[in-house]
Amino acid sequence: MNLRIKELRNAVGLTQTEFAEKLGLSRNAIASYEGGIRTPNDAIIKLMCRTFNVDYFWLTEGKNEMFSRVPDTIAEKLAKDYNLDNFGLEILKAYSIMKPDQKKALKDFLVAIADKVKNEG
Repeated sequence: MNLRIKELRNAVGLTQTEFAEKLGLSRNAIASYEGGIRTPNDAIIKLMCRTFNVDYFWLTEGKNEMFSRVPDTIAEKLAKDYNLDNFGLEILKAYSIMKPDQKKALKDFLVAIADKVKNEG
């Protein structure tokens, strides 16, 4: 699991310090997990999964994909609740499986467009 923790941290593009801060932990704790010196308890593992949308079984056992996706039933409920058409539903599903760095790039792109429109108006 120590290598998967490091792989996760690298996938989200964070230093050990930044990763630790997002979890409310110390950099030393992350270094000891990545180095295989310590194993995080189940509460820390679940916190990593929630914080970074990581599949629990990927992190603990190396099964499944690294990042969780929104189950179709939840996506479909959100689409219904927010009156999304099929296009909106597919956007929601695609966003849910994006890696954190991809989500950040999309957000930065959309913010840049919004800022341009705002400054031109």
